Amino acid sequence: MSDPVMQLAEAMGLLPRYTDQTGLVRETGRETAQALLAAMGMEAATEAQAADRLAARHAAEAARPLPRWIVTEAGQPATLPADPGAWALTLEDGTEAEGHGAQLPALPLGLHILRMGGHETTLLAAPPALALPPRGWGVTAPLWGLRAPDTPGFGDFDDLKRTGEALATTGAGFLGINPIHAGFPTEATWASPYSPSHRRRLNPLHVATGPGVATGPLVDYAREIPAKRAALRAAFDAFAGDPGFDAWRAAEGHDLTRFATHQALSDRHGALWTDWPAHLQTPEGAASAVPEDDIRYHAWLQWMAHRQLTDTQAALTGAGMRYGLYLDLAVGTHPAGAETWADPASFARGVSLGAPPDALGPEGQTWNLAPLDPHALMRGHFRTLADTLRRQFAYAKLLRIDHILGFERAFWVAPGLPGAYVRMPREAMLAVVRIEAARAGATVIGEDLGNIPDGLQEALAASGILGCRLLQFMAEPWGHVTPPEAYPPPTLASFGTHDLPTHGGWAKGGDIRARRAIGRIGAEVEARELSERAARAQAFAAAAGGSEVDAMHAFLARTGSTLVAVQAEDVLEVAEQTNLPGTIDEHPNWRRKLPVAGPEMARGPAMQRVAAIMADAER
Repeated sequence: MSDPVMQLAEAMGLLPRYTDQTGLVRETGRETAQALLAAMGMEAATEAQAADRLAARHAAEAARPLPRWIVTEAGQPATLPADPGAWALTLEDGTEAEGHGAQLPALPLGLHILRMGGHETTLLAAPPALALPPRGWGVTAPLWGLRAPDTPGFGDFDDLKRTGEALATTGAGFLGINPIHAGFPTEATWASPYSPSHRRRLNPLHVATGPGVATGPLVDYAREIPAKRAALRAAFDAFAGDPGFDAWRAAEGHDLTRFATHQALSDRHGALWTDWPAHLQTPEGAASAVPEDDIRYHAWLQWMAHRQLTDTQAALTGAGMRYGLYLDLAVGTHPAGAETWADPASFARGVSLGAPPDALGPEGQTWNLAPLDPHALMRGHFRTLADTLRRQFAYAKLLRIDHILGFERAFWVAPGLPGAYVRMPREAMLAVVRIEAARAGATVIGEDLGNIPDGLQEALAASGILGCRLLQFMAEPWGHVTPPEAYPPPTLASFGTHDLPTHGGWAKGGDIRARRAIGRIGAEVEARELSERAARAQAFAAAAGGSEVDAMHAFLARTGSTLVAVQAEDVLEVAEQTNLPGTIDEHPNWRRKLPVAGPEMARGPAMQRVAAIMADAER
């Protein structure tokens, strides 16, 4: 007899099994299924409870006249998959219409709602594909590292602006940085930009306030962040008011007030809302617990970040950059941060996003990030995703979506149990990306590295979303190196990422030696990996025509990828990498400054050589 728990799990989108990167087939266990169902609000503690929930779900789906969502082509009449009878249509702008039958009028770009007989269907009117951009290049750099070691403080939005303006003179089309989502300013050592508190709000610690307090090659967050917060508060105390601020705050409305309330409560009760008094753990309970001046202060911080980023993007595109800023959307949000406090219904509870076991991590990975619940996403007509994307496009014409593999299936991990994949509504989510990117006139990069589901890369290409190709992954120890002309056009190519070694560090096995130094691998593994790395580096140098960084950049420029990203650390021949995955305090993650200030790097001879190399390749 079939197990109703596993039947319910499959009905809710849990994959019964998957194949990991080593080729091992892994089955989803019953305990894992029960834990992940509970995270969706579908308790299945007993077979009887699971059977009842399964029957109720089957009945609800059978009663629907149409699917929960339908993708249509914007501007074209559409035919529904079935005749729902009488319907009422609400367009994204609030315009309403009524009709009958399976034929719909041409729908404008956007997310619309079709209602019939007590049911709702989301209509995603999207372009079939985003246009492939022309060949080009740009630079990625650590925002915090744009201050020189001998200059107090860490990089801010003014440093970003001046760096971008200088880069624009070289022909670079974009300046890329890591996520700038709102973080945890009360916790000075929580530096990772990929573990944000809220992805729809900005990090005010990068608002320009003048010099910091500490010099050195590494940012001293323990000293810098309290000083920065004091400087921001002093600036607010001197703020006499501005009609522009009042208008912006009114336009942002309830969502901004809720976020500002959370931030004010964090100042008093700590970073994680799960540690707060019970009556403050919901926005409703906390509505009257914060003085208006504190809410106004945190709203003002967001306004200042918005103004400075808006000004930066205008300056970069005004200076000739095609895209200006290249921003990065983190894959998830902290389970006890502002986003889950303000919008708990959108997220699965008690589980984390992660990654399945592989050769380097035989136990798998748990990222401590709250997953979006696909059923809540559909019930909310995909507004959470759309708004999150729209917030990024407000400041950038180029956006990287971290771990876009999660659009196909997301790996959820419950405490103490093996993880499993949960199916996501891929075609609808890709349609949302196309809608918001088309609205903004932007280009999108999907980070498609890891355990890639069959068909995903083809779906990305069909949507006009560029994939990623990393040069250091294209060299095999037996001598084969993917030739530059074999890189597919709908991709962005770079040598590495923030999680990987730089060009100089890769060739010397810097990441391998770092893992050995902190005891993550033994001497035997180190020796084997160093030998393999040396073979890869030798093969790549032979293909590139040399081991020098200029040869690597020339190889990069020749690739068939539409866009290429040059890393600031490679331009300056920095050996140390930005982040060593799997570490927190053992490695100075997210702290290393560039050897020179950002504008000086942009105007320096090394960058001029890069610009000449790119021009020779007709980028």
